[in-house]
Amino acid sequence: MLDYLVVGLGLAGISFCETLEKEGKSYMVVSDDSQQSSLVAGGLYNPVILKRFTMAWRAGEQMQKIAPFYSDLEEKLAVKLDHKLRVLRKFASIEEQNMWFEAADKPGLDHFLSTKILENKNPGIEAPFGFGKVKYTGRVDTGTLLVAYKDYLRKKGVLEQETFDFNQFKALSDHISYKTTQAKQIVFCEGYGLKKNPYFDYLPLNGTKGELLAIKAPSYKENSVIKSSVFTIPMEDDLYLVGATYKWKDKTNIPTEEAKTELLEKLRTFLKCDFEIVDHVAGIRPTVIDRRPLVGQHPDHKNLYVLNGLGSRGVLLAPYVSSQLYNAIEKGMELNPEINISRFTKKYYSN
Repeated sequence: MLDYLVVGLGLAGISFCETLEKEGKSYMVVSDDSQQSSLVAGGLYNPVILKRFTMAWRAGEQMQKIAPFYSDLEEKLAVKLDHKLRVLRKFASIEEQNMWFEAADKPGLDHFLSTKILENKNPGIEAPFGFGKVKYTGRVDTGTLLVAYKDYLRKKGVLEQETFDFNQFKALSDHISYKTTQAKQIVFCEGYGLKKNPYFDYLPLNGTKGELLAIKAPSYKENSVIKSSVFTIPMEDDLYLVGATYKWKDKTNIPTEEAKTELLEKLRTFLKCDFEIVDHVAGIRPTVIDRRPLVGQHPDHKNLYVLNGLGSRGVLLAPYVSSQLYNAIEKGMELNPEINISRFTKKYYSN
């Protein structure tokens, strides 16, 4: 009898597995790689919503968790994951500069927003009004993390690479059964794949398609993340990620010409050097109608749990929500009501 069966191995699944390992719990993972949102994510951790100069939900608490969390993963997997990068918000006007200063005076934001306007010194960027700097930011290499963690689980013998078959799953009164595996609890971390889960398909998971470009720009020479109408994230070898789009109707992982055109048009409003496109990827972010994660226990089946809905801030949210769920299951601590799926219980019983 295992302690847990975990379904899905994106950022949510990895974070929950890490929590289980640190607590000495036994587990098995089932994953089919069908969901690409973690793989194609920009991987930024940034506590500030730069469109409105406001703090992201509970970002202060989440920022405290990520440094030790990803540092431990680097040591465990022997890979580099956490790249410290400053995030610069390009100002479009004097009015935006003033709004930045106002935001920097607010409690919480004052810790992360620099009050010094940085002058643009990069000839590859058009930014006459300069930049505002967000402090303590960076990028987690999610692609490297997913590959390395999958390899780690495979060598440990706890990974089944297959599509979860609900026909071979039983939710019993005191445990769950899947094929020949029995566990006390099961946690579904399927990302947008939750839409096909017959136990949790009542939850209002919308799914937002995001597309990224990778460009090669040898003369750009920019070491910071630049955020304008799109962002550019420096990688290595003169490569930069450019993103991202937000589309609500298309639910495929197929890159589109429409998104490429949109990204290029926005990029060219401030990038003034030559570049070439070297890659174009797409994925469906698991987003929720009220912009809060989906975490908690099934209304009827008390050993079924969900950990989902991290949207575009998975790198920041995953360690926080994993800890919340584990503490709720094992220590009887209350989940934050804003993420608890109990907020949708009426919807479950009305279906």
